[in-house]
Amino acid sequence: MHTRSFELTLDAFFNGRIKVAQERSGYRFSIDAVLLAHHAPCREKDTVLDLGTGCGIIPLILAFRHPKIRIYGVEIQAPLAEIAMKNVWQNNMENRIEIFCRDMRALDTKATKGAVDLVVSNPPYRKARSGRINPNRQRALARHEIAVTLEEVVATGYRMLKPKGRFVGVVPAGRVTDILSFLRACGLEPKRLRMVHSRMDTEAKLVVVEGIKGGRKGIHVAPPLVLYGPDGAYSDAVLEMFEAGSFSSFWS
Repeated sequence: MHTRSFELTLDAFFNGRIKVAQERSGYRFSIDAVLLAHHAPCREKDTVLDLGTGCGIIPLILAFRHPKIRIYGVEIQAPLAEIAMKNVWQNNMENRIEIFCRDMRALDTKATKGAVDLVVSNPPYRKARSGRINPNRQRALARHEIAVTLEEVVATGYRMLKPKGRFVGVVPAGRVTDILSFLRACGLEPKRLRMVHSRMDTEAKLVVVEGIKGGRKGIHVAPPLVLYGPDGAYSDAVLEMFEAGSFSSFWS
């Protein structure tokens, strides 16, 4: 892989036990990635695939929380994939996390040594011609359907999953109809959904959705998740996501 110099920042998670480097001026992960990682239903010895891994934040969180799983991250942008690899090495997780720099649309199960148990994705949010495109190419590719569409992300998830495998994604609330229809159309039956609100009195900002490959019809709508309290600080539910010593189901 071509190597170039980055101006990086370094953030710490879980009382400094995980360190995450990011490019200062490029695409940077947000609370969306943390939410997604904490709604991913990992089981012991699962194989997990992260589509559009960016700097590798979701594999790092999942590997920290679940010591016995194996994770693959796919990123089409070489600079981001390079940073993800560095993050894996820096956190001594190279035996558990593998990063691929490639187009997910060409991905097959040979790369992951067989079909996977769980696919997670924080996909490009906006359609290619909707709204202002960020002049920073890295951010534009991460947020707009330029290199891959939401429908293609879902289709890749279906192709890579075992029967009864799980797909978990987070999208803007305004695209909930899109992701639900794409999931069902390709054979990933929507099974769980959770709306995410900035505050108690605001409209939903995001939605987290889980689909099961070949699942039966019927969806569970979890209680809403509120990100911020009246004082503007993170809510207790969000703060728990950053604690090193505890992990519980954030669907309930």
